[in-house]
Amino acid sequence: MHTHPNARLTPIGRERLIRQHLEKGRSLAPLGADHAISDSTARQWLARFRSDGPTALADRRSVRRNQRRTLDPQQLKQVVKLRHQRCTLRKIARLLLVPISTLARAMRRLGGC
Repeated sequence: MHTHPNARLTPIGRERLIRQHLEKGRSLAPLGADHAISDSTARQWLARFRSDGPTALADRRSVRRNQRRTLDPQQLKQVVKLRHQRCTLRKIARLLLVPISTLARAMRRLGGC
C-alpha cells in the first residue's frame, strides 16, 4: 500500500516514534511535536501499536469498510414480483437475504412499485 502523499509519518517513522517513547521514555507530546503531529495522533499510534504490534502502524484504506450493495436484475424482478403480491420490505429482505436499506433504495429508484 502506498503512503498518503500528505502523511506526516511513514509506517517506519511511526514505529520509530513509538520505540522512542517506549524504550527511551520520552513523552509523546514533545515526540509528536518533533514529528509534526498532534499529541492525540501520537496517542492513537501508540494505542494501535499496543493492541496489534508493529503491523498496526501500516497505512489503512480510507474507503468505507462497508460499501453499498445493489441488486442484480434477477433479484430486482423478484422484489417487484413479491411487492406486487403485497409482501413487506422486511419479508422480502428475509427471503432474498439482502438488507432492508438496499431494498428501500431500489424501490425508491423504481418509483415505489
